[in-house]
Amino acid sequence: MSEVFSLAFMQRAMVVGILLGAVGGFLGTFVVQRKISFLGSGLSHAAFGGIAIGIFLGIEPMLLAIPFTLLIAVLMVFLKKKADISADTSIGILFSVAMAIGIIFLALNDNYSADAYSYLFGSILNVSVIDLWVVVTLTLVIAVAGKIHWGRWAYSTFDMELARTSKLPVETDEYVLTLLISLLIVVSIKVVGMLLLGAYLVIPAATARIVSRTFFQMSVLSIVIGAVSSIAGLILSYFVDLPSGAVIILLQAILLLVLLTAKRI
Repeated sequence: MSEVFSLAFMQRAMVVGILLGAVGGFLGTFVVQRKISFLGSGLSHAAFGGIAIGIFLGIEPMLLAIPFTLLIAVLMVFLKKKADISADTSIGILFSVAMAIGIIFLALNDNYSADAYSYLFGSILNVSVIDLWVVVTLTLVIAVAGKIHWGRWAYSTFDMELARTSKLPVETDEYVLTLLISLLIVVSIKVVGMLLLGAYLVIPAATARIVSRTFFQMSVLSIVIGAVSSIAGLILSYFVDLPSGAVIILLQAILLLVLLTAKRI
């Protein structure tokens, strides 16, 4: 076990896993409580379009995935607010279009399979020093935003109409929250993988909700579950030589099943 922690790429992966797991658990509480779980899957699939364009052009895929996903996120909220289209419908439309764009650009590239595989399923081997600093910066941004706006976000999560009546900037907060979720999803792709990011965002919060009495307790417990399961999954995936994202999700799902069974008993 000691040799695992002595490896530089595992050290980076551990730090990234803790931070992304904690941030994912925090934002996931709003996703679950607002019943917008489809948002995580939609945005992770939308990121595929930007990644595919980057692979096709031969540049760092994340440099295109970030602005591409942010644009899709803004359009999702805009369509929901201005075009009288439901949230699920706008997400479904835009992530399908983004996926179609990604598939087309991958089809135009003859040597895409190895690069695309790592983004689809996640790999601890792909966590670089630059990725580490990006995750640290994102964590600080979300931590500051959460410290400032948590009360408002929680208020509008439980009663959006009353929040509007209280003159809170509900629409602005929704844009900010969606953009933060988008950033989290893009930078988490290398660890968890695009196909599993929706579950990564939802399962810790859903698990925490089972045993929590308040929204604050749910938030704290979701952060802990996200961080601990990420570390456990990364270590286990190293020893069994399996994609880290899949192992992390399975561990989270097992914990969810155990708590559901215990509560039923």
